Amino acid sequence: MFKIRSVIGLAVAVLAGLSGLHAQTAPAMNAADIQVQLKKLNTLGSVLYVAAHPDDENTRLLAFLARESCYRTGYLSLTRGDGGQNLIGNEQAELLGLIRTQELLAARRIDGAEQFFTRANDFGFSKNPEETFTIWDRKKILGDVVWVIRKFQPDVIICRFPADSRAGHGHHTASAILAAEAFTAAADPAQYPEQLSSVKPWQAKRLLWNNYNFGGNNNTSEDQFKIDAGSYNPLLGKGYGEIAAESRSQHKSQGFGVPSSRGTAIEYFSTIKGDAPRKDLMDGVQTGWNRVNGGAAISEQIVAATKKYDMHNPAASVPTLLAIRSSILALPDGYWKTVKLKETDQLILACSGIWAEAFSTVAEVVPGGPMGGNLQLINRGNVPVTLQKISINGVEDGTVKQDLVFNKFVSLQKEVTIPAQTSISQPYWLQDPHPLGTYSIRNEALIGNPENIPSLTTTFYLQFGDQTLAVTRPFIFKFTDPVKGEVFRPLVIAPPVVAQLDNQVFIYTQAAPQTVPVKIRAMKEKVSGSVKLQLPAGFKADKTSIPFSLNRKGDETEVSFQVTPLKVNGQNITDTMTVAMEVNGQEYTNSITTIEYDHIPAINIFPTAGARLVTVNLKYNGRRLGYIPGAGDKVAESLRQVGYSVTLLSEKDIMSGSLKEYDAIITGVRAYNTQDRLRYWQPRLMEYVKNGGTLVVQYNTNGGLVTDQLGPYPFRLSRDRVTNEQAPVKFLRPQDRLFTYPNTISEKDFEGWVQERGLYFPSDLSGEYQQPFEMNDPGEKPMDGSTIVAAYGEGRYIYTGLAFFRQLPAGVPGAYRLFVNMLSK
Repeated sequence: MFKIRSVIGLAVAVLAGLSGLHAQTAPAMNAADIQVQLKKLNTLGSVLYVAAHPDDENTRLLAFLARESCYRTGYLSLTRGDGGQNLIGNEQAELLGLIRTQELLAARRIDGAEQFFTRANDFGFSKNPEETFTIWDRKKILGDVVWVIRKFQPDVIICRFPADSRAGHGHHTASAILAAEAFTAAADPAQYPEQLSSVKPWQAKRLLWNNYNFGGNNNTSEDQFKIDAGSYNPLLGKGYGEIAAESRSQHKSQGFGVPSSRGTAIEYFSTIKGDAPRKDLMDGVQTGWNRVNGGAAISEQIVAATKKYDMHNPAASVPTLLAIRSSILALPDGYWKTVKLKETDQLILACSGIWAEAFSTVAEVVPGGPMGGNLQLINRGNVPVTLQKISINGVEDGTVKQDLVFNKFVSLQKEVTIPAQTSISQPYWLQDPHPLGTYSIRNEALIGNPENIPSLTTTFYLQFGDQTLAVTRPFIFKFTDPVKGEVFRPLVIAPPVVAQLDNQVFIYTQAAPQTVPVKIRAMKEKVSGSVKLQLPAGFKADKTSIPFSLNRKGDETEVSFQVTPLKVNGQNITDTMTVAMEVNGQEYTNSITTIEYDHIPAINIFPTAGARLVTVNLKYNGRRLGYIPGAGDKVAESLRQVGYSVTLLSEKDIMSGSLKEYDAIITGVRAYNTQDRLRYWQPRLMEYVKNGGTLVVQYNTNGGLVTDQLGPYPFRLSRDRVTNEQAPVKFLRPQDRLFTYPNTISEKDFEGWVQERGLYFPSDLSGEYQQPFEMNDPGEKPMDGSTIVAAYGEGRYIYTGLAFFRQLPAGVPGAYRLFVNMLSK
């Protein structure tokens, strides 16, 4: 189940962090978790896994390395998966990237690894690394990989893919190429020297390729280095194949739910650079405390603590852990001191049963405004602990010294003023417009981070004996849902006012005004100002600006402008309109969008309040359409924008309704992959076509079809695609009705397309099908399967792999003209 909501009139959800599904921001370790972490405390090794996308990672290997071998383990995904397909909703591009980021973080919470990214943007399928590197800023992306390596300091780096065509995707191959280059560059102080003010050069011991045997590609052999990652962990009560399945199944937007595997599971490795391992992944690497000067005694302390650990009384381990902490503090500053001090602090808190959180009394706050705070903590471990002091947003908050009495709940009420310079809750990689392929990042020190660093925090200074632990918590919002119970969400930092447009594209087929309603919502008390439209050349509005005044937080008002193109003379024009609100002399252009799915935290972003204005020479034949939803797209609402009446068809409509009332019926993207009932609806749809109807089937993938009979005559789906959105298109049947009625289609109608021409083209066609187009990516042979058309009885059947689901919401004029021709009789 999912909801996507724009913010007007609705409670605001938030980006990042945790939802009610994940309880609090500092989930307690159970007694078995503590024992696993004690083993990890005595292990000083690290592994970085590198690939291109969310869902590329080997979750079984990550879980084994993090939880069995107890290495610090990370996954570097070059992209956030922005260009992929969405099986659960209609989000595309950056919105899909936000979903897939959270799916990765959900997976990491299960398998125990950490998550990193570069600034690379997933621009869609790429056939080779040469194409990828013409779109990605190779130098910057390589620098990001170098930056992550220098910060994470992995002893071993592992690639998911080979650096050649066997990788099957240009991004995959590029990830291996960049990993190999970064393996060397990270150790070279002459490479990216500007990073060295924050990090130092780092040479990993080896770079490996995690060979695989899937998808018909077997790259494994018995002479390769091997690890059995299928072992069972009795403390966790699961094998690593089971943990891996749970982790991988978080990639729900990609439909990657998988069954658990149990028993032996051999992972194979080839050495790309560095020394080849012979007996152990970490051959030649010191993975104990001996790698740190003065660390040998600490190892002995941890061994003793582990032997004495009582799962029925973890608090008894606190004095020993404090002694370990004291020994770590005495070490010279360095990477492992920092890592292990953090782990030790977490163990002390877990064994002590300390729970500490900072709550806001409201869901969203505005920079410069007030916030009610509720600081809560409890000592449940019968360990002497004193709350020395508290700081809020880095400022000490008076004297609050008090002992934390065993099992006594402490709640401190605070009134907080939000610093005026606090940034709104916008993902750092989406703060600025970016070119195709590479995000623009204002603060490059943030690169690698999966999310924003919390802006508003409280630090509790807790004294254990002669040592003080600084425990920092972000302010979060807590409420009780009648179904889900207690729900925790990160705090939203919002501008004082937001605007919302109902449509993201306004299509003009004639020089007549359209009403543009703008909803305005106050995000704080007493907001007044004026709103205007920033229009591109060629458009005008009936009003320069409209005043508004809102007294209470959450109040809304709606104003309307009449926007008219100066002329529509047969030219197709696409440009952008922005809503601007002036409040107290400052201009705001934010809207708010919230994405909610049950398997990830709610996501909140503040994109620009704007829409595309499109003039298009468009003629119609028929206005009533039926639409069968698929995996999720915005085609139906795009067609409504140009004047069609679109009905979402139900089981009853299809099986017992009168389909002849529809001028055309359309199936949504991947409908035959996701709508199980289509196997039963298909005969009715074919009957509709036979009796004179038009059926347009949009793309499906070639795996997991609910029926093999997609059309009236046989064909199959291939993996053929044209990824270059500017690829030339040749008309094989220029006199065909598809190109002449009701709109005359030309090569110009394929200008301005986004991301790709099309995907999963039909092949092995029955002779009844006609193929109107021919196209190909540079250097490849022409393909004529992007669209197929067949007469069947009195009607017409069309299957199209052209990416209309991307083009129509993007306001591509020619795509509208061609799609309307497909729908017209």
